[in-house]
Amino acid sequence: MRSGNPALNQKTFEGLENHSSEVMTINGTVNKTSMLLAIVVITSLYTWSKAQSLDGPGAAIPLVLGGAIGALIVAFITIFKKTWSPVTAPLYAGLEGLALGGISAFYEAQYPGIVLQAVTLTFGTLAALLMAYRSGLIKVTENFKLGVVAATGGIAILYLINIVMGFFGHSMGFIHNSGWIGIGFSAVVVVVASLNLVLDFDFIESGAEQGAPKYMEWYASFGLILTLVWLYLELLRLLSKLRD
Repeated sequence: MRSGNPALNQKTFEGLENHSSEVMTINGTVNKTSMLLAIVVITSLYTWSKAQSLDGPGAAIPLVLGGAIGALIVAFITIFKKTWSPVTAPLYAGLEGLALGGISAFYEAQYPGIVLQAVTLTFGTLAALLMAYRSGLIKVTENFKLGVVAATGGIAILYLINIVMGFFGHSMGFIHNSGWIGIGFSAVVVVVASLNLVLDFDFIESGAEQGAPKYMEWYASFGLILTLVWLYLELLRLLSKLRD
């Protein structure tokens, strides 16, 4: 079982602890994903309101930075301590929401209406791919998994190289460029992020079929939120390039 999502990969179900007779179910995972999404929305609205306040967008910067750094730390803890996910997954969602609210507000200030477009496209993509997966229109074959994982890894490497280059005052122009090459790159990243949702669906279904421990519902929901956040941010980037 492969997934481009670092939280949901082929080794996730190896050596899991289960001290309860309860097991992971698809409905349970859906419910917990809904809870995490609600937490993300609530905390993002708080940071959004701070950015829209009389104090100006700068008032939200500490929340954005604190949320982003905190979410990164909690994400790593969750990945390595899956049994903690009933606590760490909601904590991650809250911290991620703080970061997303501020980032969304900054984009909205420059490109009015862009946040609603990105949110609509994110959930529209989620719904469309879920229907395609459930109907069998999209088949999750080994070659499909390999292709998505390879593409995701390639994108991650490019972003990492770009970050390292930034320390020396350089960058890969096409990543941020609003020309056709930059738009094309962002479009490809959006497609790859979207296809990762399909792998996440397959992961959740496989976990339920294998009778994974109940806490894996929280862990799988955490992984799905990771992908949705990535997709949303890439859509913001793509839409902003299209407006420049």
